[in-house]
Amino acid sequence: MSSTYGTLFKLSTFGESHGPAIGVVVDGCPAGLSFDTDFIQHELDRRKPGQSRITTQRREADEFEVLSGVFDGQTQGTPIALLIRNTDQRSKDYGHIAEQFRPSHADYTYQAKYGSRDYRGGGRSSARETAARVAAGAIAKLLLAQQGVQIQAYVSQVGKLKVEKPYQEMNLALAEENAVRCPDPEIAEQMFQYIDETRKRGDSIGGVVDCIVTGVPAGWGEPVFDKLHAELGKAMLSINAVKGFEYGSGFAGAELYGSQHNDEFYTDADGRVRTKTNQSGGIQGGISNGEDIYFRTAFKPVATIMQDQDSVDVHGQPVTVSGKGRHDPCVVPRAVPIVEAMAALVLADMYLRNQVSHVEKSKAEFSKI
Repeated sequence: MSSTYGTLFKLSTFGESHGPAIGVVVDGCPAGLSFDTDFIQHELDRRKPGQSRITTQRREADEFEVLSGVFDGQTQGTPIALLIRNTDQRSKDYGHIAEQFRPSHADYTYQAKYGSRDYRGGGRSSARETAARVAAGAIAKLLLAQQGVQIQAYVSQVGKLKVEKPYQEMNLALAEENAVRCPDPEIAEQMFQYIDETRKRGDSIGGVVDCIVTGVPAGWGEPVFDKLHAELGKAMLSINAVKGFEYGSGFAGAELYGSQHNDEFYTDADGRVRTKTNQSGGIQGGISNGEDIYFRTAFKPVATIMQDQDSVDVHGQPVTVSGKGRHDPCVVPRAVPIVEAMAALVLADMYLRNQVSHVEKSKAEFSKI
């Protein structure tokens, strides 16, 4: 089972939803980075359960412990190990599905692949694992902030409710001022009520998270298999419940002529090469071009619903699966920091890889020593 991601800035996550703990090892983080524990905890707090009545009511503080890689408030260039203990498991809630396959869950596929599965909350397939990603992503954010890179995600759609304004016309900071994490207060309230009504019916609903990255200079990314947008897509599609990814003009670009879609270049007053439009989403040829990087990630409705559903058991016999336990009726409000974290991990890796892309860059780095 692969639980490692990255080339130079790498993370390996471990642990299960109902095990004693989850955690992450970050390898490749440069030495000398100020290790801001308050910021890392803040990021974990944004993802943790029990934030409002439209999220799962599992109560986890998600406080992390540093086991290695940090001394005197700074990274040491050695592996950073972080541990997050599970404290509010209710494994008895899952006893009834020990031999049943929940519709649209990983139960059947895990059983088919490994011959066994941890049915307690989905074990390794649970979104509980993403807390470890957020912790690692917070470290990546600290590294990127030193390069002037900022990442902001927000909920742009819940079901058929959509934010119609482009991100440039909104104050994205407002997304953190409501439970849905939508920067349009009026739409956010409608989304909240919609999710809450869905919850009361014992059902779930999907949504979309938009992400904007500013401050990335031209030149990050790889030109063939590890294209920047390909790595972002891989990272987003690795998140639980994600069903789609698009960047820049996305699928809508297929409806345009090249004369409409092409981003024409110009030189601004500071002598920097810019584009008049940004259909490319800040990426051309798999490499950043210096414009804002923006992409969208679509999440399906959460698979566990509080309604009876038809299925089969491990013996292939028909059964009725009853939903129990504590689950999000809509995952997107808590997915916002996860999307940001995965974007940060991709970009931190690309930043480090870019340092050895040209001999002059390498010489410049060595000259600083």
